[in-house]
Amino acid sequence: MVEARVSGGMVRGTVESGVAVFRGIPFAAPPVGDLRFAAPQPAAAWDGVRDASAFGPPPPQLGMFGMDAMGDKGDDWLTVNVWSPDLAANLPVMVWIQGGAYLFGTSGLPEYDGTRLAGDGVVVVTFNYRVGMEGFGFIDGAPAQANRGLLDQVAALEWVQDNIRAFGGDPARVTIFGQSAGGGSVASLLAMPRAAGLFHRAIASSVQGTYFTPRMAFGIAAVCAAGLGWIPVLEDLSTVDPSDLPVVGDDMLEVMAGSPGSWGPAGYKRIPFAPIVDGEVLPVTPWEAVAGGAAKHVDLIVGHTRHEQRILTALDGMLGEVTDEQAANALDFLAPGPDGARRYRESFPDAGPEELYDLVCSDWLFRMPSLRLAEAQAAAGGRAHLYVLAWPAPGMGGALGACHGLDVPLMFGNLDRGQPAMLIGDVTPEAEQLSDRMRGAWTAFATGRDLGWPAYDSADRLTRVFDSHDQVTAYPEEESRLIWQDQSFEPLHWQP
Repeated sequence: MVEARVSGGMVRGTVESGVAVFRGIPFAAPPVGDLRFAAPQPAAAWDGVRDASAFGPPPPQLGMFGMDAMGDKGDDWLTVNVWSPDLAANLPVMVWIQGGAYLFGTSGLPEYDGTRLAGDGVVVVTFNYRVGMEGFGFIDGAPAQANRGLLDQVAALEWVQDNIRAFGGDPARVTIFGQSAGGGSVASLLAMPRAAGLFHRAIASSVQGTYFTPRMAFGIAAVCAAGLGWIPVLEDLSTVDPSDLPVVGDDMLEVMAGSPGSWGPAGYKRIPFAPIVDGEVLPVTPWEAVAGGAAKHVDLIVGHTRHEQRILTALDGMLGEVTDEQAANALDFLAPGPDGARRYRESFPDAGPEELYDLVCSDWLFRMPSLRLAEAQAAAGGRAHLYVLAWPAPGMGGALGACHGLDVPLMFGNLDRGQPAMLIGDVTPEAEQLSDRMRGAWTAFATGRDLGWPAYDSADRLTRVFDSHDQVTAYPEEESRLIWQDQSFEPLHWQP
């Protein structure tokens, strides 16, 4: 057993594989009762020594992938977990922000275990934040009308600044890293005045490029609330039990599937929640903020996988079955500009319907938003290193290629646990070596050491391509880059 003192009191953790582990430490008060739909508030102090051997309960969420059944039930959702190789050291800190489409996610998943990453000489922190309507629904009259999930992330980073020395971490060397909605959260934090100074480096993987206008978010919230017979105002929704509220996300997914055109690209891709560009918590989109110099002094790593969409196609039961009509619909909804569909067909003349579908979906949701973040940072005079994960996942017969989520087990070194382990299959020396190289690059970055490949610029566009044999080359998805180079990535809006 090991103990540490944090702002709330003493906590007792465990030692696992030589790493001190503390789980389920509250970084904010339970956001229920009078604190429902409010910005996070300080956690209450406790007497004695608090047990920190188990993860806190997940925030209320949809039942996708069994997330709602993870951990114990309870309302103490806002908790943090720490892995430290040396409680008496002054080590760089890596704070993980998980993905989940802003709909689901919890830090207690086995793929996010920080033991192996911490063993490389960093303190690893993971935490929960509110998702779905609790975290990202637009609720009129609420103490925090929008972006409560992002405010939770800020509160977790403030907790790190106040407490990480007790775990052997250096609060002046904090790197945030996240994937998918976690990558989108990293991008948002770069643009948020409230997050300024809370971290010093950032790694954004597969940045989910969806951001909503308040009007769009309110329209979605209205449909969600109507499913419960309410309107999206505090007086109504505060009476709904938190465990019952996630059902409105399920209802909204069905509404979007039935009438995708009513909600534009977000409806077509069934995305009911995203950060809201509200002019206050999130003043502008990350691309606008970063291009304007908001993150100029924060070094970045930004990247994506080569075949982002393929696993999502498989989850939709469409792998190997995408029709010409489905590909045409995807191009019509997602390709940029009035001639986007034509440009895709001309740029990829040998692509069949499934490849075109894979390309435009990957580009719209993850690949081009990630690339644009690196471009914005370089344009502002900051430093960004770009990467592409091209290693084809050998699991599941190799059908998914370098798909969305493949980088998570490689970053953490957890190749044989959690749901992403199915992408790896049998753990081979090649997989271990690739994971070693990615973890080595990430921890070198967090420590301030040389990454081994140059920063991105608009002249050479040098990119680290992680594969069986890595290489540094010009950005490999040039055709897509040219199609999207004039796209401004404005917040998605609703036209009722």
